[in-house]
Amino acid sequence: MAELSLNNIVKRYGALEIIHGADLDVKDGEFVVFVGPSGCGKSTLLRMIAGLEDITGGELKIGGRIVNDVEPADRGIAMVFQSYALYPHLTVEENLSFGLRMNGNPKADTERRVRHVAEILQITELMKRRPKQLSGGQRQRVAIGRAIVREPQVFLFDEPLSNLDAELRVQMRVEISRLHKQLGTTMIYVTHDQTEAMTLADKIVVLRAGNIEQIGAPLDLYDDPANQFVAGFVGSPKMNFLKAEVTEIQAGKATVVLADDRTVRLAVPLHDLITSGTPVTLGIRPEHFGEMGQGEADLTVAVDVAEHLGNTSYIYANFGGEQLIIEQPESRSLGKTERLTVSLSAARTFLFDAAGKRLR
Repeated sequence: MAELSLNNIVKRYGALEIIHGADLDVKDGEFVVFVGPSGCGKSTLLRMIAGLEDITGGELKIGGRIVNDVEPADRGIAMVFQSYALYPHLTVEENLSFGLRMNGNPKADTERRVRHVAEILQITELMKRRPKQLSGGQRQRVAIGRAIVREPQVFLFDEPLSNLDAELRVQMRVEISRLHKQLGTTMIYVTHDQTEAMTLADKIVVLRAGNIEQIGAPLDLYDDPANQFVAGFVGSPKMNFLKAEVTEIQAGKATVVLADDRTVRLAVPLHDLITSGTPVTLGIRPEHFGEMGQGEADLTVAVDVAEHLGNTSYIYANFGGEQLIIEQPESRSLGKTERLTVSLSAARTFLFDAAGKRLR
């Protein structure tokens, strides 16, 4: 096991800079997830850690050792890719042992490691099969097992569940989480799926356009986002955003009116310096709408679509041209063309300025 440190890591392709000075400390045994939209640089950052991409600038340490110029095989890492990349002509057992055999590892130790990994991943009965005889989930287990058998200091996962169906993704998330608890090894996991990030991570790194927007525990990012991008990206369904304006500042509170309905006024505690007339964005999560009269302001919306999921319903509604998602318990009577009144509570809202910065 090993800690990992990124100090002002930069990646350029010619004059084009892709990663803009990334700083990150990963503790020994920590499960860290890189998350962000496609093209944000998360896989590039992972590949630089693995040694598959050159580092243009900055310093990368694994286990206290600077590894910028160290070959991938000598970094003490193992990587699991989106593609299973199994050898089709080899059995599961041969796939697991291949790397060790090529490195001249003693036969007895190789067999011990392979048996141990097969027991951990519950694939002992699959050892004589070839990849074409396995399901997608079984192939992914073998791919993970091939990484485990090397006994690395750090595991790197590059969107390993993307090729699986929804049910298998959930199952494999549980398996990977259980595996981390069992092995206690440092793991870095890349995904664009924030649900995977929330359920797996000890710490989430949110990236956008090559910049790290925020680092923190999943629920810390959910409850206390640094900016509008993080607030909208972390959480499913995503946070609702409404255009608003500050009309009055008094006794540490800002009176905010929604831009498309001057009757909806909300007094929000605000410590940042801001002036009356400032345009802002008000954010509220789907589950934080209350029943009419429960909060400081009521909001009447037109219902477009209601998704009934059993004990929970998601109401897709329209307010002044803005789409809202409202989570309600068992709203089975709601359908199209209906109107719904919900309440806003100041304690459950977030304010962002024109640049997307969180107003505190």
